[in-house]
Amino acid sequence: MGATYRIGSSGIVGIVVENVTKRFGDFLAVDNVSLSLESGSLVALLGASGSGKSTLLRLIAGLEKPDSGRIWLTGKDATQQTVQERRIGFVFQHYALFKHMNVRQNIAFGLELQKKADRAKVQHRVDELLELVQLSGLGDRYPSQLSGGQRQRVALARALAVEPRVLLLDEPFGALDARVRKDLRAWLRRLHDEVHVTTVFVTHDQEEAMEVADEIVIVNHGKIEQVGSPAEIYDRPATPFVMKFIGPVNILSRDSQLFQAHGIDTTEPEIFLRPHDVVVELTPDTATVAARVNRLVHLGWEIQAELVLDDGQVMTAHLTRDRFDELNLEPQQRVFVKPKGAKAFPLHYSI
Repeated sequence: MGATYRIGSSGIVGIVVENVTKRFGDFLAVDNVSLSLESGSLVALLGASGSGKSTLLRLIAGLEKPDSGRIWLTGKDATQQTVQERRIGFVFQHYALFKHMNVRQNIAFGLELQKKADRAKVQHRVDELLELVQLSGLGDRYPSQLSGGQRQRVALARALAVEPRVLLLDEPFGALDARVRKDLRAWLRRLHDEVHVTTVFVTHDQEEAMEVADEIVIVNHGKIEQVGSPAEIYDRPATPFVMKFIGPVNILSRDSQLFQAHGIDTTEPEIFLRPHDVVVELTPDTATVAARVNRLVHLGWEIQAELVLDDGQVMTAHLTRDRFDELNLEPQQRVFVKPKGAKAFPLHYSI
């Protein structure tokens, strides 16, 4: 039996994935995964392409059936239920709006399929949703007359129209440009804080997951590597994969001069050091080792300095603009560096 990862402390469970496995031929997409998500939470499934995150989402939705294991929604076994019976709201990357229907008709579509749908109530619900997704006044437009960000908000409104128990989003902003994605991420966070529907979204974008989600589930090769808040995932990664996958990291050998100077004794072949944990000085002390500035990259909000240690190992340091101006660094300049915090697995070190 696989480990069960639990999100939330309220005790009100929205989604339970219980020992679920899914294969496609010889490919093991989801490998005995167990996960419990709190009702009303906003959770990101984060992983590289082919990691199994979208398959896990489709299993929760009922778009795929598990080879083994069970799916529970709001306390009921939904494993054999259809998508319609599960009352799932699903939003795809490419909107899937009906081109021949205007915005109002697209949002109302699911409501009008319900038996004994009251037309006045449907229109009132559509008006509420248009206001909620900040599209009031655009109800008569067609999808072709909207921007990509507006079309995605229509897709979200349509998914919310039927008052789903669970809202699932598969790379919802992947087809949009960077600026629109950033705006919609903030909007989705505010929207969730208003409607409080249990929401799971799939993404390969680390920044997106860190900015939007209450909790992040790191998926790798069909298994869960770690579950935690954005701060926990970044500051206390549970495995080397998570350390490498989340945020920038320097990977140095254990015999590096940088760590020998600090007496780190580990049998692990690699030690991990975040670029912002590299301290750069102009004068040596007993804790520093010598390095050469190989390249400087100006990123606007910070400066990325590529450094070559005297033992030949290459590493990156991230400096604030104030610190960079204070050091006045130039390419080929000789500097002295030391680690502020480093990790070797399975043990952790704080330097």
